[in-house]
Amino acid sequence: MAEAAWTPEEGLDAARAAFRAAFSTEPDEVWASPGRVNLIGEHTDYNGGLCLPIALPHRTYVAASRRDDDQVRMTTTLADADSRPEQWTGTLSDIRPGGVEGWAAYAAGPAWSLRNAGIAVPGTDLAIASCVPLGAGLSSSAALECATGLAFSSLAGTPLDGDDAQRAQLAELCVEAENEVAGAPTGGMDQAASLRTRAGHALLLDCLDGSIRQVPLDLEHAGLRLLVIDTRASHSLTDGQYGERRSACEAAAAQLGVVTLREVNDLDSALARLDDEVARRRVRHVVTEIQRVLDVVAGAEADDWPTVGGLMNASHVSLRDDYEVSCIELDVAVEAAVGAGALGARMTGGGFGGSAIALVRTDDVDRVADAVLSAATSHDLVEPEVHVVAPAGPGQRFA
Repeated sequence: MAEAAWTPEEGLDAARAAFRAAFSTEPDEVWASPGRVNLIGEHTDYNGGLCLPIALPHRTYVAASRRDDDQVRMTTTLADADSRPEQWTGTLSDIRPGGVEGWAAYAAGPAWSLRNAGIAVPGTDLAIASCVPLGAGLSSSAALECATGLAFSSLAGTPLDGDDAQRAQLAELCVEAENEVAGAPTGGMDQAASLRTRAGHALLLDCLDGSIRQVPLDLEHAGLRLLVIDTRASHSLTDGQYGERRSACEAAAAQLGVVTLREVNDLDSALARLDDEVARRRVRHVVTEIQRVLDVVAGAEADDWPTVGGLMNASHVSLRDDYEVSCIELDVAVEAAVGAGALGARMTGGGFGGSAIALVRTDDVDRVADAVLSAATSHDLVEPEVHVVAPAGPGQRFA
């Protein structure tokens, strides 16, 4: 098993220590926002669909202080204590599309979108520490954006962490920052999960209108655990594959005369109207995946966990065959988990690497985890990291 997520105290200590090392003083505030894992509803967010993420206990912590000029200085350390801190320094006007690259685009991007929204973001010193696995499909980028977005808005005197309407606004601004400053054409699920979730619940997010419903998810009471299997096959949302899937869906929607694929209510008829087999497969995944979200919610509310597991399995097959975003590392992990007794398993996140999840009876956790590790070894793959997680709370101020 992988090491547990940092406790809030550990995260606070890490962020404060990084701030002191970089700036030789104590920070004004410390904020943190979580990564996420999606139970079901993959590649539906940018199609106006439904998804069902939970926030992870793994968080990105940001220690920050206001400056009296327009400078922004940032330092970041990874969860690996041996990593050398990286630095970025610039002005607020430097933070714009095309003006900043790499990790700094994700960290600083929310300052740009907040300023566009009329919020007077000040010059800022900030230090970033995180235990969200990088490149694992657990939305380390959104955790970073949301944590810095919370810090920037607070230091501006316009905190956006009050009611859900404020958090929804900040989530939208972070999506804008990721799309425009970082250049990643993602939807809005990750930021909503990082800012609008509730501990002990999954978030049923309607990506067409942004509405949410908190779905109780007491897996422990049901005698179950959720395993997150980080295959350590790194993925990137800016390598073109993600954008190609999104463009294909948008083109299919245009051919079908709808704004989003959420509006397709007769799948067979829609598929018959498409003249490209790849487009048909993409549409079939999106439409059936949206229905699977509704069915998983119904199954969870009825404590029908075998049905939930079966829907997870079906989701993985659809993502593997119709959407073609899986890879050998994910397929091996899913097959091994199900073969060792998991009720269901599927890849999660954008795909092309990253993580899988498995719904497992409590007594089977070790057996399933061992089977996943053994399967990776037998296929000459990098050994995965297996986390046992429970639904955590949203981004918030910790100090």
